This record gives sequence, C-alpha cells and structure tokens, in this order.
Amino acid sequence: MNENENETKSLPENAYLPLAAGESYKPVVPAEQTPPELTGRSVGWGVVFCIVFTVASAYSGLKVGQVMEAAIPISILAIGLARLCEVLFGRRSSLLENVIITAIGGAAGAVVAGAIFTLPALYILNLDPHPVQTIFICLAGGVLGVLFLIPLRRYFVREMHGKLPYPEGTAITEVLVTGEKGGSQAMLSMWTSGLCRWCRDWRIGRGWC
Repeated sequence: MNENENETKSLPENAYLPLAAGESYKPVVPAEQTPPELTGRSVGWGVVFCIVFTVASAYSGLKVGQVMEAAIPISILAIGLARLCEVLFGRRSSLLENVIITAIGGAAGAVVAGAIFTLPALYILNLDPHPVQTIFICLAGGVLGVLFLIPLRRYFVREMHGKLPYPEGTAITEVLVTGEKGGSQAMLSMWTSGLCRWCRDWRIGRGWC
C-alpha cells in the first residue's frame, strides 16, 4: 500500500515528452489502483468552490473585462482541504478526489465567461430573456462543450501526448502532485501562488494591466 502511494507522488519521466513508437504512458494513478474519487466530499467541496468562484468570476469579468481562472487556485485550496480532512475525518483526500474538486470548481470560469460576454447583449437589444432561459443557455453550452470534447479527447490527450503544452493543465497537475508530496513543497506552492495572485491584483488595481 505504501509503495503504491509513493508511486502517485511523482510524475513519470515521460509525462511531458512525446512518446516513442511502442512506448506507453503510465498515469500517475495506475488503473489497478482504486483510490476514492467521486465521493460526497469531493462533489460537495467542488460545488461550494464552483458557487464561490462563479460569483467572483462574474464580478471581475463585468468589472474589469477579465475572468479569473478558477481551476488553479481551487487546486491549491483542495490541497489545504486534504490536510483539514485528515484532521477532521482521519483520512486525507486522495489525488483523484482533488482532481474532482478542481474539475467541478474550475467549470466556474468557463461557464461564466460564456455568459457575461454574451448575455448582456440580449438585454442591450431589449430582448429581456427570462432567468430560466439564461440558465438553460449556460447549461446547454456546458453540455455541448463536453459532448464535443469527448470525441477529441483521444486525439489531443493520447495521440498528441507531449506535443502540446497545455500550460493550465500542466500547472494544475504540478500543484496537485506537489500537494501529494506534502511538507515544505506543498507550502511553497501555496505561498508562491498566493504571492503571484496578490501581485496580479495589485497591478490591476493600479491600472497597469
């Protein structure tokens, strides 16, 4: 058990490299392992973060015209929650639970961006859509996005492995894996991210970006 846990605490050497002919990529969590994933804890915290960051993203988008990327800060918060859950419930959240939390909460920025940059035009045109209609539009956009992503996943994730950078996904992966290592590396990641976000907000406040 401890050996399996240690295997999930570092990325394979070919994580960011194109795969050679016949070479296979072993994921961080092997298929033979069955750690907790879709649990009440992960879904609950994911929904909470989705609500909070949806409000924050909508406000910042309408105020400054820029939607905050929610997935990265949520992944950092998920690491802190893992330690809190260990104290309260005797078990840390697994890596896959943190992935679920990040995935659910990170949907806030994408859905909000599609809403606040398009729905105001309906009111400007005096169409006055009903709130139920706006909810359906956002829901339909999210569902269509997932449906279009399913057939493309194999190509962009598997066949293009190591050829496309995916900077946001890479950052989230590094944060979550670093959080699994715990100790000073996880704290360094949290403090660094907090400092970067403070500097970004400070520049926006002064009108520099």
